[in-house]
Amino acid sequence: MCGRFAITLPNDAMAQLFSARPANTLPSVPNFNVCPTNQVHVVRAGESGRQLDPLRWGFLPHWYKTENAGPLLINARAETLAEKPAFRAACRARRCLIAATGFYEWTKTEKGDRLPWYIHRKDGAPIAFAGVWQDWGTEDARQGTCAIVTTPANTYLSAIHHRMPLILEPDDWPLWLGEVGKGAATLMRPGVDGVLDYYRVDPAVNSNRASGPDLIEPALT
Repeated sequence: MCGRFAITLPNDAMAQLFSARPANTLPSVPNFNVCPTNQVHVVRAGESGRQLDPLRWGFLPHWYKTENAGPLLINARAETLAEKPAFRAACRARRCLIAATGFYEWTKTEKGDRLPWYIHRKDGAPIAFAGVWQDWGTEDARQGTCAIVTTPANTYLSAIHHRMPLILEPDDWPLWLGEVGKGAATLMRPGVDGVLDYYRVDPAVNSNRASGPDLIEPALT
């Protein structure tokens, strides 16, 4: 599961990192509280190379008549990605990378209070989530939409959640994007332990209206 994340890397640095041509309409950064339906930074492969584009986080299958015609599909399970009607075509032909700096998960106390945790790479590098995308809407109002692919959590992250985003290393980006042939299914496995770290952050992030760098600062208690 991934329900919120942060992206702090400047747009030009993202374009350089992914060797992608940036669109002129990329979302503003930094954003310490990226929420479902927000525009996010997505890398897609094309005939003229990689493109860094803004897409709606919340995959809209082609049969949705409106944005609210069905469930909000922000995540796609790796185990069923090739079988689910909503995702199976995108799994074959429309894979992407979604840029992040870190992401949030929650645990609950015995009283039911939600405690947020911020998860990031130990080496401080940006994160590339595996994703799938779909263009949706009429020709006059076409928009790109996407979902983050998830896997069962690795041993380390299972202490706070049973699912985790599929995080890809740079050497795997060409395969996932379809630039070097077939075999992307081999990448759909839990991340290895030792890559990520996490710490408690302030419950202020429980609100989707919260913003600012304090959201990713370690909690005082």
